[in-house]
Amino acid sequence: MSNPHTTGHGHAATGSVLRQPKAVWAVAFACVVSFMGIGLVDPILPALSSKLHATPSNVELLFTSYLVVTAVAMLVTGWVSSRIGGKRTLMAGLVLIVIFSALAGSSHSINEIIGFRAGWGLGNALFIATSLAVIVGAASGGFSGAIILYETALGVGIALGPLVGGLLGGISWRGPFFGVTVLMAISLTATFVFLDKTPKPPRKVGLTEPLRALRHRGLATVSLVALFYNWAFFTVLAYSPFPMNLGIHELGFVFTAWGVLVALFAVLVAPRLQARFGTARTQYVNFFLMALDLLAIAIWTDHKAVLITAVILSGAFIGLSNTLMTQAVMQVSPVDRSVASAAYGFVRFIGGGLAPYFASKLAAHYNSHVPFYVGAGALIVAIGVLASGHSLIAAADGGERSDAAGHPADEETAEETGEMISVGLAD
Repeated sequence: MSNPHTTGHGHAATGSVLRQPKAVWAVAFACVVSFMGIGLVDPILPALSSKLHATPSNVELLFTSYLVVTAVAMLVTGWVSSRIGGKRTLMAGLVLIVIFSALAGSSHSINEIIGFRAGWGLGNALFIATSLAVIVGAASGGFSGAIILYETALGVGIALGPLVGGLLGGISWRGPFFGVTVLMAISLTATFVFLDKTPKPPRKVGLTEPLRALRHRGLATVSLVALFYNWAFFTVLAYSPFPMNLGIHELGFVFTAWGVLVALFAVLVAPRLQARFGTARTQYVNFFLMALDLLAIAIWTDHKAVLITAVILSGAFIGLSNTLMTQAVMQVSPVDRSVASAAYGFVRFIGGGLAPYFASKLAAHYNSHVPFYVGAGALIVAIGVLASGHSLIAAADGGERSDAAGHPADEETAEETGEMISVGLAD
């Protein structure tokens, strides 16, 4: 892996992490807004169902269309960015987000919003696949300083998303969508003005490379683990607002607390546990505890205090998993990081996109407890899949990463590493 004390161009780390070019702050601000989108619509889901006369399963398609399109688009982001460069890819993503968030806010039916969220997902894929790579290339203070900035943006965005969504949603359900439009338009302008043109990567990525990369057992194993984990993750995030039966502001506060735990455990706790116990062992325990948490939600879905407490607590397990899974993919992958990131993002976002829709269908056909039982079961399956690749992940933890592409692990470019981390953290 690249030396953590150098940038992608080999320059020594210098200066304070906070002393960054304007271009870095512009992209970092866009990252905050992008990550806000993860929980921004959570507080308004029940309101959308009521005001637009939509069933919960229709409302859940807001997540499904967004994440499934993001998943499929991940397969082409490397192809695009390797031909037009990081800045143009970033700008294209921002433009799409601005356009489709504004259209979503102007919609008059749930089906219109679902369609526009799909376009939003395409922009999101282009943005998250290149944002950290651009920060790494432009930041002072070295690679580690860029990571700190990016993780800070992640934490602030995840924590603020539900709060902003609740505050703006309390005025109108259209508020969160137009809020993203305004903030992303500011980000787009700042990025255009302050970010210099980025060079094109030295190698053009083929369209089929991400899918072919999944032939590698280690990458396929970790990607499948992420699929089942994300099924549980998005069951909690996207479906739990319905049985809570809270107002928009109250939902905003609940998921803000959830987001704070996601950020704290992703940035501060996960690296320490991974260094002490290893990725696999830490994740076995984490998945098991998260399964117990979802089991509690499933049993006491009708007890509001237990439901709210367990949902907030799930943020700790989700924060740990986001970082640990990213670390595992970075270590076990035998191909270029940009290719691995696309393959991994494709598989995991599919799980995250399908889970909310099927959760609402299960609740309608059976009861509101069943989706969480299924989510807990998905985590047990994830443990089993992870165990099947334990030796590969343990070897990668020990620095024994294979490189079928023929490139030593310490010669990876900053852009490839940046894309890998951004895909993992942005979920």
